Parts: sequence; structure tokens; C-alpha cells
Amino acid sequence: MVFPVEVCKYIPTFSYFYIEDESKHGFLVDPGAESEKLWSVIQERKFHIEGILLTHGHFDHIGAVNALQEKLACPVYMQRHGRDYAENPAWNLSDSFQEPIRLKDVTYLENHAAVALKEQPAFSVELIETPGHTTDGAIYYAKKDGVAFVGDTIFQGSYGRTDLPGGDMRTLLTSIKHTVLALPDETLLLSGHSGPTTVAAERPNF
Repeated sequence: MVFPVEVCKYIPTFSYFYIEDESKHGFLVDPGAESEKLWSVIQERKFHIEGILLTHGHFDHIGAVNALQEKLACPVYMQRHGRDYAENPAWNLSDSFQEPIRLKDVTYLENHAAVALKEQPAFSVELIETPGHTTDGAIYYAKKDGVAFVGDTIFQGSYGRTDLPGGDMRTLLTSIKHTVLALPDETLLLSGHSGPTTVAAERPNF
């Protein structure tokens, strides 16, 4: 099950619950704001969150992490280059909009690392590095269900900006062409700021 929740403090952002249907265990992707709203969803639907997955470290994707991590007592995962964003409010942009955000107790993953449910390791995602929007950009690909949580790497008909700390246009386009669009055509792409799309639908745009 994929359950999207739009959250907003300054920028509307999609957070996603990726949940195994029977056990209701799963992951929360990019809790960017409104921790109480996301916590209410968890309680009402009886979700058991085993990990928080971050596609990158901008404030609108990490803003609710600290509050939820305290309640859930679960790991927080980022790409291996995420420390600059997790610990530096200038790089995660929070110091320009709100109280500075600093994450702690983050697990930094290597490219192609798998994150799986404890009791059901077949229910898993693969972190795949997609730098360009940020140096720590990543997508989480769930091959079993044909879905990829792509953050701001690619949107429906567009892609993330590259004029912020760590951004690079050439690197981003390489990530899109050679990583995202290398996934199977039918892969559902779920981004932080657009409706869902597919690899096949986006390929002509690049």
C-alpha cells in the first residue's frame, strides 16, 4: 500500500507511507512538516513504521523528522552524502524559513543499500543515488511493487531545481537519464511536489 499525505509549512510536499498490507508495517518517506498530522495517520490506520526514508535533506522533506523519530523510535535513513544537509541548516535551507533544523541519529546508506522490514525482508526498498538537485539525492525503489519514491529528482513533466547548495544541472540530468529512466517503463514515480507519473511517460521529456 502506498498512502500519500500532503503536508505544508511553507511549501506543499507529499509524504508517503509505504505499508505492507497485512501486517501494516512499513516506512514513511519524507515527513516534511506537520508531524501531528502524520502521527494521527499512523495512529488512526494502526501503521507500524520501521524506518523513515529521506530522499534528500531539504527542510520541506525533513521538517517533521525529529518529532516523529522521538515518538516512533525508529531509524532515519539518508544517502551517504546526507550529513551536510542533516546537520547544516544553511544547506537544508531551514535557516532561511524557520527554526534551524538539525537531524541526529541518522543512518547514512551506501548506493544500492536495501532497507527491509524486520519480519518480512521481502518487503524492502533499494536506495539508489540520484545527485543533482542536491549532493545527497536518492530515490527508493520498491521492485516488488514497481514504485519509486523520487523526491525532487524528477516531477511529472519537470525536475528539481539546481541553484541551491550542492545542486548541479548536468549531474541531475545524468541521474534522471541513466538512473531513473533506466527503471522499467511501468515504474510509478512518486515525487515530492507533483502528481504521480511513470518512467514511460517521462522518457520523451529527456
